[in-house]
Amino acid sequence: MNTVKSTRIESIDILRGLVMIIMALDHVRDYTNTGYLFLDPTNMDTTTPGLFFTRWITHFCAPVFVFLAGTSAFLYGAKKTSKKALSKFLFTRGLWLVFTELTIVNFAWTFDINLSLHIFQVIWAIGACMMILSGLIYFPKKVLLILGLLILFGHNLLDGITMQGNDPLAILWYFIHQQNFVVFNGGQSMMFVAYPILPWLGIMVLGYCFGNFYKKDFNVAIRKKWLLILGFGSIALFIVLRYINVYGDLVPWSVQKDSTYTFLSFMNTAKYPPSLLYTLMTLGPSMLFLYTIENVKNAITHVLVVIGRVPFFYYIIHLYVIHFVGLIGLTILGEDWRELIMTPSRFMSGYLADKGFDLWVTYLVSIMVVVILYPFCNMFMKYKANNRDKWWLSYL
Repeated sequence: MNTVKSTRIESIDILRGLVMIIMALDHVRDYTNTGYLFLDPTNMDTTTPGLFFTRWITHFCAPVFVFLAGTSAFLYGAKKTSKKALSKFLFTRGLWLVFTELTIVNFAWTFDINLSLHIFQVIWAIGACMMILSGLIYFPKKVLLILGLLILFGHNLLDGITMQGNDPLAILWYFIHQQNFVVFNGGQSMMFVAYPILPWLGIMVLGYCFGNFYKKDFNVAIRKKWLLILGFGSIALFIVLRYINVYGDLVPWSVQKDSTYTFLSFMNTAKYPPSLLYTLMTLGPSMLFLYTIENVKNAITHVLVVIGRVPFFYYIIHLYVIHFVGLIGLTILGEDWRELIMTPSRFMSGYLADKGFDLWVTYLVSIMVVVILYPFCNMFMKYKANNRDKWWLSYL
């Protein structure tokens, strides 16, 4: 097996690669499974355990992705000679990511050449948070840790503040803490703020602080001890707070028609915006995974490392591949493939809400997508490793 020499931390790349593969499952579901983009797989009235799990497991992707973006920022900064250099990189890369979200990524989601549906999702959130982090890094690490914890544990106090409409103050609030749609020009264009940035900023700041555990001279035994403490502590706190059912999530759990669905309700935490409980539920097990995988090397971890080292490249390419597969699938169903060119009118019509394939097709296609993309990711990883002098590669 050919390996590429790198100073990167493999366990972090393995975790990132794993969530990128899981992410493909969720996006394939969006473009193949019955209901397409319109069915909520966490709705207790309509979901099944298999469909719920398919969505639930992908909840790990965004928080891990954002958290590790903060960690990577810290480790990148450790190689720089000054905070100013790191700050410049974070701001410019963040600006690039926001631009990419509203152009290349939006087109991948919609295939609408007019870009009339403006979607602010995870790439926008990472970019915006990086731009803010570019200024925050000048604060002492203890201040950053306190800030991150305050946002994580306190932002759900803002859940009761909701706005409607498209006036500037309401739109500002959508970007800060409330997921919402805004329709403009009589339905000719639409803005969807899926990822309000305040809670994601808290996650990224904590990820930045977490990078201290992976400094070159940090004691491995102490790091592994803290991974256990953070992992089990987060899971325990999630269980306790969720059981109390008073604070930490937009939607309390409730007793359902049977014990299985009651358990699903218990695990159904809010992602938009990511609640305290959602974050504890996903980052806790991720800490334990980092503890377990630290010294593991085999063929599977090699695949995960490859994808984990080129996450942005993988993210962009996989969206286009999946959307093309969706067009083919819709044609196979005997429907007009243009229904998956997501203009505002098509999105609001909900025509595809009762169309699509069974869930096993989603799993099969997601495996095929990863298999197809892997060799391209491997080639790009090697290209990056062999061309470290090319500054623009750090933005990809």
